[in-house]
Amino acid sequence: MEPRNLTVISEFLLLGFSEEPAFQPLIFGLFLSMYLITVFGNLLIILAISSDSHLHTPMYFFLANLSFVDICFTSTTIPKMLWNIQTQSKVITYEDCITQMYFFLLFAGLDNYILTVMAYDRFLAICHPLHYTVIMNPRLCGLLVLVSWIMSVLHSLLQTSVVLRLSFCTDLEIPHFFCEIKQVVQLACSDTFLNNMVMYFGAGLLGGGPLAGILYSYSKIVSSICGISSTQGKYKAFSTCASHLSVVFLFYCTSLCVYLSPTATQSSYSGATASVMYTVVTPMLNPFIYSLRNRDIKRALKKSFSRGEFTPFPFSLFSGYLHFLSYGPSSNVKANSVESENVSLIPNLCPPPPTFGGHL
Repeated sequence: MEPRNLTVISEFLLLGFSEEPAFQPLIFGLFLSMYLITVFGNLLIILAISSDSHLHTPMYFFLANLSFVDICFTSTTIPKMLWNIQTQSKVITYEDCITQMYFFLLFAGLDNYILTVMAYDRFLAICHPLHYTVIMNPRLCGLLVLVSWIMSVLHSLLQTSVVLRLSFCTDLEIPHFFCEIKQVVQLACSDTFLNNMVMYFGAGLLGGGPLAGILYSYSKIVSSICGISSTQGKYKAFSTCASHLSVVFLFYCTSLCVYLSPTATQSSYSGATASVMYTVVTPMLNPFIYSLRNRDIKRALKKSFSRGEFTPFPFSLFSGYLHFLSYGPSSNVKANSVESENVSLIPNLCPPPPTFGGHL
């Protein structure tokens, strides 16, 4: 694309979902409510896991990381959108836009990888129960999270670096509620071929690879569950898998449609609406799907509230990393469930998972 009216830009305009003033209070109230539910719901999960030694297992360790990432993920976009509605301003500076883009891609990548790691953890627990306590040790758990961070940071740096080379025209309106990379690239007057290639590569790296791993893990899980003789056990186990796969389906389908759809244009608001599903709705539902229906989590919350044992956040999470990696597995805690009211959905296939001394 040939440059026209090329200037050194200092800001963009985020158009949001609607330009009608009458809808702004409704949008503000709706997203403020969803944001508060997301933050407090995931924060309770982190605090409950960190304060209860019975939950110091790999499954809950990854769940605490997922909750932390979900809080950060929504916090990169929603507060700015709420501020713009409250101040009746659509402006975001160029520097803030690039920063928001970087952290959005970072935490989106972490969401992908941690979901994949959680599927791998369940795959080992159900399909290889005799080797689970040996393979899923504290060092491997920490390494999996560390690799997820490194991969996400490198990917985010790559994406934002190629955006910095672009030149922009005077048309700086983004039909979105945050600086979504595809919409920003479409505003450029300079050649965007490299950016498009990097975006498609990133979509395959963050979408195709982890999704293939999740589908493979759950195909093996389903195959193992089919070997359970109890009809009731099969039903509960399949219900557990269906709930998790529903979240994965919702997250991946909406995000991949946004980034891979060739029909999206810079004047279309459909991308912004679809983005709400994986940027706001999915992180808000994760505490309910993964934890609040879990008897162990509810017990930990009641105990912590009654005894006032909560460790101040974020110290509870980061101290948990240190203790998690410092202690070896023990066998004094019974197996916990993934998200069912029963403590063990498939007792014949999944032995007690390893636990780690001290705080999480």
